[in-house]
Amino acid sequence: MWEQISANRWRSVVLTAGMGLLLLLIGYFLGYFFLDNAIIGLILALVVWGILSLIAYFQGDSLLLAVSRARKIGRDDNPRLYNLVEEMKIASGLEKMPNIYIIDDPALNAFATGRDPNKASVAVTSGLLAKLNRDELQGVIGHEIAHVKNRDVLLMAMCAVMLGTIVILAWYATRVLFFGGMAGGRRSTGGGGQGQIIILAVGIFLLILAPILAQIIYFTVSRKREYLADASSALYTRYPEGLASALEKISASPIQLKSANKATASMYTINPFRQKGKAASNLTSTHPPIRERVRILRAMSGASLADYDRAYREAKGAKAGIAPASALALDKMAGATALRAPSAEAKTAEKPPQKVERARETSDMMWRLSKYRMVHCPCGTKLRVSPEFKGDSVQCPHCGQTLSVKGAT
Repeated sequence: MWEQISANRWRSVVLTAGMGLLLLLIGYFLGYFFLDNAIIGLILALVVWGILSLIAYFQGDSLLLAVSRARKIGRDDNPRLYNLVEEMKIASGLEKMPNIYIIDDPALNAFATGRDPNKASVAVTSGLLAKLNRDELQGVIGHEIAHVKNRDVLLMAMCAVMLGTIVILAWYATRVLFFGGMAGGRRSTGGGGQGQIIILAVGIFLLILAPILAQIIYFTVSRKREYLADASSALYTRYPEGLASALEKISASPIQLKSANKATASMYTINPFRQKGKAASNLTSTHPPIRERVRILRAMSGASLADYDRAYREAKGAKAGIAPASALALDKMAGATALRAPSAEAKTAEKPPQKVERARETSDMMWRLSKYRMVHCPCGTKLRVSPEFKGDSVQCPHCGQTLSVKGAT
């Protein structure tokens, strides 16, 4: 797996370098045409990118969690989720337990954030927690932990910043060029002749094309990382059907994630802005097509990189897989890893009582996170007491019994 991670990282570096070249070209054009000095333009582009990169590196995870309105939870808040994250932490070899966050949103999705494996966080929506059974939730958590382990989070954050810088500079330049008049800089010097016109034409073409090319590169990097995260999840859980079933449930949900935006779309398990019923196989998708991801996972006959690579090649009809020959050779030496059976909970998880219990468990957790206290009446009624309530007791609306709220949690 390390060889595969390294190979994907190298491909991503090459693609990211392409984005960097576009950024420098825009900076060069800005300096040459608007500031009469191409070097100043290059420096300006690098300064803007540097400032945004520092913000993303040191505060990116905090900003993303804040924008998502995510709340941190512990083991006592939801033992099922905490135990699954802990299992995947051990399976992946992470040294430190990621922080766990919950997003109060009925949509089904999750993401991971953090600039390195020692400062990682995993966030899931309340909808995901309520709808997925243990094996499905484990598959999603494994996928997100894989992004942390493979350092995809930092890579995609830096790519997103570079993309944003390119878009900002291109937007500024086009507005000045078309709405600020043609005065100033080299445009009014009258020198340069035909060469000046050629540079202007190339610059305008670059301003239009660069943001589009940068987005295509960004989406290409994102899709490559998703395949590797799926493969890693299958290896960690030894049950690819869990993630496959989860992807189907998430993609079938009509509920849109409220807190997502285009800048953070690539961070989620599934693109929150996908168009339902439309294959997400075009160049402007942050994620591979769901059907393709599910087909690959379900074609695996074992829980190894070689199994995923074979399934990948069969599903795409391609000669080349996601894994280099060296990684496959090491995988073969390690021997075959059999798929495990479904968990005992998953076998009964789709029955109405279990579905209701998951939804109730998630709902109670969200109420407790909002500082509500739960009071249980002997008649079976559960009362939620607001944190604003200052009394010592409440009356059950069903049986009329007076209940103490002291010690209620």
